[in-house]
Amino acid sequence: MARDDEQQEPVTFRDRRKVDPETGEARVDTETDIDVTGTGIADEAVPAGDGVAGDPVAGPADGIDPEVEKLTSEVAERTADLQRVSAEYANYRRRADRDREDAKLSAKVSFVSDLLTVLDDFERAEQHGDLTGAFKSAADKVTSVVARLGLEPFGAEGEAFDPQVHEAVQHEPAEGSGPTVTVLSAVLRRGYRISDRVLRPAMVTVQDRPEAEVSPEAVESSGQVDGAAGDTADEPANPA
Repeated sequence: MARDDEQQEPVTFRDRRKVDPETGEARVDTETDIDVTGTGIADEAVPAGDGVAGDPVAGPADGIDPEVEKLTSEVAERTADLQRVSAEYANYRRRADRDREDAKLSAKVSFVSDLLTVLDDFERAEQHGDLTGAFKSAADKVTSVVARLGLEPFGAEGEAFDPQVHEAVQHEPAEGSGPTVTVLSAVLRRGYRISDRVLRPAMVTVQDRPEAEVSPEAVESSGQVDGAAGDTADEPANPA
């Protein structure tokens, strides 16, 4: 015996009539389940595949993975550090190379400067005809050594006067008027330099000469026209 509170299983039948008995209109080709338990018409059958689609399945979260973003940031930081270190190292190499070249040049200058008076003696001996025999052989060797170290003499008669490398002890003005160029009239002591470093200026006497009497090279290098050189050395300077 079934319990009174047990729910009775509903009984349904399918109405397959083509015409609706209430409206007299043709029915759509559907089947209707009718509940005969008094609860009314059951839900209409829904063809397979029809109906409201359910909520979409949640996929992966949009955006960048935090771990990937962290690694990307670290790579950018390391790259910036590497670039900074590379730039610092390049600057260090340039400074080291420059300091090394300066040290080499200073060593050459220090060594050769002590030989300038010896070179002066060789030059005076040659002018007096005393540079002969073994003395000349020794002089040639010393001159060859300092030349390999980059020592260059300068100062010759007729060159344009340059106060940066010439020490004028006497200045002879031009007699006439017109454009003039100050040139070396005599070289009392040669000057020397290594690379762009002047070891000793040349001791000279200078003279203002008409531009027409001076070589084009001297005119171009001097840039002194119309007596622009002025009184370069009114009083003799003491030799170094």
